[in-house]
Amino acid sequence: QVQLIESGGGTVQVGGSLKLSCTASGLLIRTTMAWFRQAPGQEREFVARLGYPNGVATYADSVKGRFTISRDNVEDTLDLKMNNLKPEDTAIYYCSVPGYYWGQGTQVTVSS
Repeated sequence: QVQLIESGGGTVQVGGSLKLSCTASGLLIRTTMAWFRQAPGQEREFVARLGYPNGVATYADSVKGRFTISRDNVEDTLDLKMNNLKPEDTAIYYCSVPGYYWGQGTQVTVSS
C-alpha cells in the first residue's frame, strides 16, 4: 500500500522560509510528482511539479521565483523549498503522484 507523508509545515512570518518534504512508503520516488495546496474556503490548486525522468520543474505563477521543487535521491524524498513566504501562501500543502496518490497534507501558516 502506498502512502505519501508530508512534513515540515508550520507557522512562519512574512518573508520567512520553510522546507516541506514528502516521503513515500511502498513507492520509490522515481515518478512524476507534484505539490498542491488548499487554502480555507478555496479549491485545491497546483503549486509545483517535477517530471521524471526528465527532471523538468514547473510552477504556478504565484510561486515562481520563490519556491523550488526537488528530489532528494539519497533520502528518497520530494522537497519543496519555500522562500519569501506571503500570507496568501497559507494553506494545507499536499504531496501527490498526480492521478494516483495523495498525502494527508501539512499546514503552512504565514503570519503578518
